Amino acid sequence: MNPTDHSITEDDIANFLANTPDFFERHAELLATVQLSSGHGSRAVSLQERQAGLLRDKIKGLESKVVEMIRHGQENVAIAEKLQRCTRNLLLTAHARDLPETIVGELKKQFAVPQAAIKVWTVNGIFSGESFSSGISDDARAFASSLTAPYCGVNSGFEAATWLPEPASAMSIALVPLRSAVGQEAFGMLVLASPDPERFQSDMGTEFLAQIGDLAGAALTRLLPQADAE
Repeated sequence: MNPTDHSITEDDIANFLANTPDFFERHAELLATVQLSSGHGSRAVSLQERQAGLLRDKIKGLESKVVEMIRHGQENVAIAEKLQRCTRNLLLTAHARDLPETIVGELKKQFAVPQAAIKVWTVNGIFSGESFSSGISDDARAFASSLTAPYCGVNSGFEAATWLPEPASAMSIALVPLRSAVGQEAFGMLVLASPDPERFQSDMGTEFLAQIGDLAGAALTRLLPQADAE
């Protein structure tokens, strides 16, 4: 065999066709004779039909992505509207001592949370006798301050679960620290709970819960000693 001989490979053919775009213009009859597998069984189809099928599959995939994007967009709009209603009702709460009850009520109503509770410590003296500022251990305060993000997962006997109306039915739980500013010690904690063990999972995103905590924390600063609370 002549050492200079070179057998034509599939790559050679592919490179030739890629670099000779007018080949099929000069040999248009080939397009009508090339037969390929349909991709949906053993039936043979023409090159044009196979290309059309691939294009239809691609369009279906794009349509599914568009539908998914629209669904996510609608869900985000609905969440934003609920959060706006919560914020509005917080702003309309005239008396500071009513804020914990308003927050709990809004979260249960707007986001279908079965149970919720709030505790706030180091409050202005006039609020020291309120239920939201009593029954809090030093361990619970330290735990809240140790949280850099909301905790979500199973209820493994957290003290905060005892703040709920029905602690025994709290199968999954979210614990949200309340701060007046990022980096400061927590002055309170919000607890959300559900009888559904999958409602608050350990691997779920906590960005939205952090926003809720930021909003609630800002509103509840009216209860702190430096606030001119009513």
